[in-house]
Amino acid sequence: MALVLALMVPGGQLVAIIPRSFCNGPYYRPFRNFLLGRAAIRHMHLFESRNKAFKDDDVLQENIIIMLERDGQQGDVKVTTSTDDSFADLATHVHPFDRIVFPADPERFIHVPTSLERNAIELSAAIRYSLEDIGIQVSTGPVVDFRLKDHLRGMPGPGTVPLLYPGHFKGQSTEWPKTDMKKPNAIHRNVETEKWLFPTGFYCVVRRFSSKEERRRIMASVVQPDAFSDTEMLGFENHLNVFHEGKHGLPEALVRGLVVFLNTTGVDENFRRFNGHTQVNATDLKLMKYPSREVLIALGEKAKGLSNDQQTIDELVQELQQV
Repeated sequence: MALVLALMVPGGQLVAIIPRSFCNGPYYRPFRNFLLGRAAIRHMHLFESRNKAFKDDDVLQENIIIMLERDGQQGDVKVTTSTDDSFADLATHVHPFDRIVFPADPERFIHVPTSLERNAIELSAAIRYSLEDIGIQVSTGPVVDFRLKDHLRGMPGPGTVPLLYPGHFKGQSTEWPKTDMKKPNAIHRNVETEKWLFPTGFYCVVRRFSSKEERRRIMASVVQPDAFSDTEMLGFENHLNVFHEGKHGLPEALVRGLVVFLNTTGVDENFRRFNGHTQVNATDLKLMKYPSREVLIALGEKAKGLSNDQQTIDELVQELQQV
């Protein structure tokens, strides 16, 4: 695509079928900059079913059809959707470009909104803060297991600390150690592993990978220190994203508020606008907007005595529109 775009004359049009994964993430940032610097996006088509449009070619990832105009003046963008390649249920919407690429986004993520309606996250004036604004960082879990193979232990023992994988989290409960899991439960604490460990505390973790069948793309959980025996440090494996404060834990209410917010339907819908695959990167989470630290803490306090069903947490965050 980049080569063709570079060779085209002004006004030339390019149509491509391409995996939607280029729309976000740091890896494709140079390509997005190249594309948006040389062409206008005129039309994007999204197939809502992953496994129907290209089933004969065994292509199962999410793809879009995109139409570009070389050196075109960027205006509104037509976005169409259909379930599959029959186009029987074709829906068409036209969006201003600032809903496709947010003006203040340094990563230049390309969003593909599937309706004209703005969801709770877009509408709420309370959800406008960056992680930096609220004093939180998010990082990919630093323990890459195959690089530290000699230090991993199947079960905890002398000199070890807990090693947490996505499989240790079920809903809002932490199950550790797990005897029926193929992954190790612990890592030996020594001079080689110390720099990869975090002090024990409350953390919010988000799985980096979800299956296509799961209801939400973002799956957030609470790391509760009382789930572990007396230990000073924790290991977070590379398939988790970890919200922290300078590599230390966060206040419990803040963690619970973050988890409630991230698990809402509105956040999931907003996230899917720019993320077409099942991976959730730390960069994606950094670029999202959040409620203020105070509102997240209040959310966490409210959530303590409530059930974690989807309707309850969605209603909690809907209230933010009134803040």
